[in-house]
Amino acid sequence: MIIELEKIYKSYNNNNLNSMSRNVLEDISLQINSTDSIAITGPSGCGKSTLLNILGTLDKPDSGIVKIDNEDISRFSEIKSAEIRNRKIGFVFQLHQLLPQLNLLENILLPTLVLKDNKLRDSAQSRAMDLLEIVGLTDKIKQYPGQLSGGECQRTAVVRALINKPEIILADEPTGSLDQESAEQIGNLLLKINKEQSVALVIVTHSMALAEKMNVIYKLNKGKLETV
Repeated sequence: MIIELEKIYKSYNNNNLNSMSRNVLEDISLQINSTDSIAITGPSGCGKSTLLNILGTLDKPDSGIVKIDNEDISRFSEIKSAEIRNRKIGFVFQLHQLLPQLNLLENILLPTLVLKDNKLRDSAQSRAMDLLEIVGLTDKIKQYPGQLSGGECQRTAVVRALINKPEIILADEPTGSLDQESAEQIGNLLLKINKEQSVALVIVTHSMALAEKMNVIYKLNKGKLETV
């Protein structure tokens, strides 16, 4: 098991200080293993991204337990939490978040700069080239994000998410800004990685076409996680 959520609750206060807080996650329990591919669907504003951020240790629940490799992360220091994010979790967002001043290869290698594992850091460029061959971008390594298409930028973001050999990829609307053909390519690429490299995959998406590629589909409805 990679990540486990136990009875997670999360609420936010509305802008009006006199109003009640709004519950976005209620009694969420979830187990994620290395071969899992999971889609989380639901209407805008229902808490999908919040749930993904809690899975990725970017946000904390009001109550409940988040475990990574059977360790309760509430006991971790901020430094250890950051190390785990960088080493075990790969993030892919709707907007690729590539730095415009860095070329494709430099963007991919950015997460390796803080690695403590010297062997992994030293082999990063070779790994980057192997991954770029998988996604068909070896001829673009010196180009900058502004010179790439949306689909190429998103494929680059997927490679960047994989560069530190994570155990899980968390993807937040990874195809939301792409045309249909590019979206299909990204969806198939993520599933290929999940199956061939045993990297767990959790995708938040509005696209049922993408969700239906996953092994399990959940819908977040009024704070509850329901199997579709």
